[in-house]
Amino acid sequence: MKILHNKIFETLRMIEEENLDIRTITMGISLLDCADLSGERARQRIYDKITKYAQNLVSVGEEIEMEFGIPIINKRIAVTPIALIASSSDDKDYTSYARVLDKAAREVGVNFIGGFSALVQKGFSKGDKILINSIPQALSETERVCSSVNLASSKAGINMDAVKLMGKIIKETAYLTRDRDSIGCAKLVVFSNAVDDNPFMAGAFHGAGEPEVVINVGVSGPGVVKSALEKDKDAPLDVVAENIKKTAFKITRAGEIVGKEVSRRLGVPFGILDLSLASTPEIGDSVARILEEIGLEACGTHGTTACLAMLNDAVKKGGIMASSSVGGLSGAFIPVSEDEGMIKAVQSGALTFDKLEAMTSVCSVGLDMIAIPGDTPESTISAIIADEAAIGMINNKTTAVRIIPVYGKTVGNTVEFGGLLGYAPIMPVHQFSSEKFINRGGRIPAPVHSFKN
Repeated sequence: MKILHNKIFETLRMIEEENLDIRTITMGISLLDCADLSGERARQRIYDKITKYAQNLVSVGEEIEMEFGIPIINKRIAVTPIALIASSSDDKDYTSYARVLDKAAREVGVNFIGGFSALVQKGFSKGDKILINSIPQALSETERVCSSVNLASSKAGINMDAVKLMGKIIKETAYLTRDRDSIGCAKLVVFSNAVDDNPFMAGAFHGAGEPEVVINVGVSGPGVVKSALEKDKDAPLDVVAENIKKTAFKITRAGEIVGKEVSRRLGVPFGILDLSLASTPEIGDSVARILEEIGLEACGTHGTTACLAMLNDAVKKGGIMASSSVGGLSGAFIPVSEDEGMIKAVQSGALTFDKLEAMTSVCSVGLDMIAIPGDTPESTISAIIADEAAIGMINNKTTAVRIIPVYGKTVGNTVEFGGLLGYAPIMPVHQFSSEKFINRGGRIPAPVHSFKN
């Protein structure tokens, strides 16, 4: 009994003092049976299905918060990529689908809905092209809709025509939301090796191989990990890794209890637990500060990639010890605007764009929530996407780009997004052109080690 009491008090301390929380419970909903030759009928089916399945998602999450005492920060929905559904219709623009998603999300009370998405790693279907061209208008007109495009994989290579197009789409989205510091781009992710069960926005969608409806959970605990490391100031790195692993085990256990209880109360299968260390702009909730606790003077200096690799691996090892349902992305996110330590590192000059790119080779995702000058050329943005897609393709891991060319702002300015999206200094990009490379188009073939069966 004493051991049980100690575990309870330890969990309470992690919640009250170390920012432990359930970052999101995300309901995945299949819309495959909503496709129709009539876009109007399809959209009505989509609205009806989302509001039916998710009507109690928020209230159940709030009940569990009160009963368990663990904060659940976000309640979200992910749906089948809309390009797959809308392509059955004769619609020439899919903005109306985004409006319906937004309306349904507002009706059930979730803060974001993901799945205004297309999967084009090997080429475009008719619906893919229409959806991608609809993204700027869709994100400018909606509040809660998130969009993603997967344009590369280790099996298919990189669709460079899509890479070129996405540079244009990101610039258009930035312009159409220029009155809000180009915030539309904060709801748009470009992927390599996207996963079907990611509960985190803005890249969540409900994969075609997923169940009819499912609950996926994302936990977070950078503050808990940092606190654990503070107790072993001079320990060797193998001991540090072991402490991170044990801490990740505890965080995962708490998340699985909540996820299975949400699943039980809603009568929906439990899917996966994503144990990514997802930071926030709050003090004490930063991945960068964990790296500094390990021994770096500032995140971004030499040794940062090695520290991050150890952190990411230890988090995953702890998670798979604690649960057989670990999935999603799982590891450590390094979003600039959403991590106060990352922001400070950029402002001090310790963390540069190129160093961030190097760090993405070992972290959970990729270049995330980075603000760049609004006059950055489309081809430069496309080249940044191509670099990140190549890291994902070669290393057989998920990588992504969520980049924000802030209209009317340049290096030296700061942009405020608010809430969990935080704020960010505008980071410089290389001034040398990549335009001829991007204009070649075509496809970068899959690497030789992809040929496995």
